Amino acid sequence: MMSPTKYVFSAATMLTAIVAFPAQAQEVENKEFDGFYVGGSFGLGAQSNDRNETIVFDSNRDGFYGDTVQTVSGADAFSPGFCNGAAKSSAPAAGCSNDKDDIDYYIRAGADKQYGNFVVGFLVDGGRSESRDSVTAFSTTPASYTFSREIDYAIGARGRVGYTPGGVLFYATGGVSYAKIDNSFTTTNGANSFTDNGKTESWGWSAGGGAEAKVTNNVTMGLEYLYTKYTDDDYVVNVGPGTAGATNPFLLASGGTDMKRSDPNFDQHSIRLTAALRF
Repeated sequence: MMSPTKYVFSAATMLTAIVAFPAQAQEVENKEFDGFYVGGSFGLGAQSNDRNETIVFDSNRDGFYGDTVQTVSGADAFSPGFCNGAAKSSAPAAGCSNDKDDIDYYIRAGADKQYGNFVVGFLVDGGRSESRDSVTAFSTTPASYTFSREIDYAIGARGRVGYTPGGVLFYATGGVSYAKIDNSFTTTNGANSFTDNGKTESWGWSAGGGAEAKVTNNVTMGLEYLYTKYTDDDYVVNVGPGTAGATNPFLLASGGTDMKRSDPNFDQHSIRLTAALRF
């Protein structure tokens, strides 16, 4: 997984490359970034480094997480530990597969108003990301417990402000975002019962910047970096008896245990190529 610092550096490098467009854009008679537009974006989404993420437990079901799930002897039932990613087997020695950083694709529409060399505007976009974020816990049974999440779809509304020397617009952007996050849970524990609450709806925010160049009077192409953070703390897995006996570690404290991810945030760095038709 590429670190956020490297993504910011890559975005800065690619932004300088797009300045090559103005050489052609200077031949365009209408250099204004003014009016309505529709378009889309396509790029790579990468998650922030979350190596220290774990799974937390509420064994007495008092609504507070951070309990230790203990065996009848008082030992920590999850002493084998945790890993970032999806488990390859029930044994921690096999390790975990890395989180999946993948493409994202969005459609967008917006409007700009130019005042001299300065531009202010507003846009909305909607789409999805193919990236997946997972974390796994290992118990002494042995068994694995994996939480995974990915964005089913997202809708954003952002303002933007920029400067154009002519033919190319450099801008900063920021606003709110809403996502339907597809959470899932898998385990190799075949004794207990596991009930989850499926997809979660999350609100967040986005901020970034980019450059957009006119290649004809009505067509622009550009490059954009965007950081988005969602609050995703509603997904809980309830562990019940199933066919397990009364001495099962999940059942000792209160007859069941609730479990969820320790990180309440789902954030992503995106570098996108953009294109728009202006009216």
